Amino acid sequence: MIWLSVVAFIVAALAAGFIVRWMRSHASVYGNGMPQRFHLGDVPRLGGVALLMGIAFGWGLGVLQSLRWGDPGSLKLGWWACGWLVALLPAALGGIAEDMTQRLSVRYRLSLTGASGVLAVLLLDLALPRTGWPWLDSLLAAAPWLGMAIVVLAVAGLPHAFNIIDGYNGLAGMVALIVCLALAHVALQVGDRALAALLVSTAAATGGFLVWNYPRGMLFAGDGGAYVWGGVIALASISLVQRNPDVSPWFPMLLLIYPVWETLFSIYRKAVRGVSPGVADALHFHQLIYRRIVRGVFHDDESRRVLMRNNRTSPYLWGFTLLTVVPAVLFWGNTPLLMAFCCLFVISYVMAYFAIVRFKVPSWLRH
Repeated sequence: MIWLSVVAFIVAALAAGFIVRWMRSHASVYGNGMPQRFHLGDVPRLGGVALLMGIAFGWGLGVLQSLRWGDPGSLKLGWWACGWLVALLPAALGGIAEDMTQRLSVRYRLSLTGASGVLAVLLLDLALPRTGWPWLDSLLAAAPWLGMAIVVLAVAGLPHAFNIIDGYNGLAGMVALIVCLALAHVALQVGDRALAALLVSTAAATGGFLVWNYPRGMLFAGDGGAYVWGGVIALASISLVQRNPDVSPWFPMLLLIYPVWETLFSIYRKAVRGVSPGVADALHFHQLIYRRIVRGVFHDDESRRVLMRNNRTSPYLWGFTLLTVVPAVLFWGNTPLLMAFCCLFVISYVMAYFAIVRFKVPSWLRH
């Protein structure tokens, strides 16, 4: 498993370096008037390509190790891991196409992530077996297609949730890395080494990307990177629950409550204002932290000043994420407690959001 991670990290880091050095010309397509733009200059947005390459090499090496080299790590990775890559491709390629052209509408990108969900059901036989609510579990048992529909919804929606929180250097990447490692930890606890290997490789590839993304901001993940993270984590979350009855379905829900609730809350506040959910704005939680909590940085160079302030935003959200990851890892089999923590996060998020909007943030939080 360590060897797979090393390969995934090196491939992703080298691919990212190549993109930074040789593929900067496409970055000018991303207009200066975009509301979610918080940097100066043209920065490549093809980090998703580096991520996909690192993951593909890591997973491919794991399959070869299991099938051709005697499986010395007892990973038990079969050709089904290639099915994961095939399922990821529509979403990943759609995101990369958007990063290169800025012309792929939200409708088409949602259709492509939905296609990844359909492939996950057809190729991997994924379905949500239980929810933790007896009445709904009885319905899932009577109508298995509902569990498949939830898989399609999860794989279609989570990539867009990661895309929403991908606003500052290291933010979405570190959240994805933390979630992957948390999922891998529980997978190892229940003896699912194959799933853990896929997740650790994904975390390592993310680390290779972060070498160029944080703190220097030389490469962005873009839609492609967010869709890769969302797709892998959605597949892993459902697989972990489906293959291991001891794992509560609310364990991955609590791990991912930040990007999921950010998405739902964004849809709500845009609907209240009569705005389409597909229209980008600058009112997400991380953007408010950037504007109203992170203090300005004094530097003679404007680009350097913006970069330094950008980098100070992400740690706030890393800490916010850890507030859900720690209890999720500690109580991964306790459904009622995990539900309670999800509710606690939602309440905390809403209170924090309105406190920032109303300028009622304690002075010790403003750095």
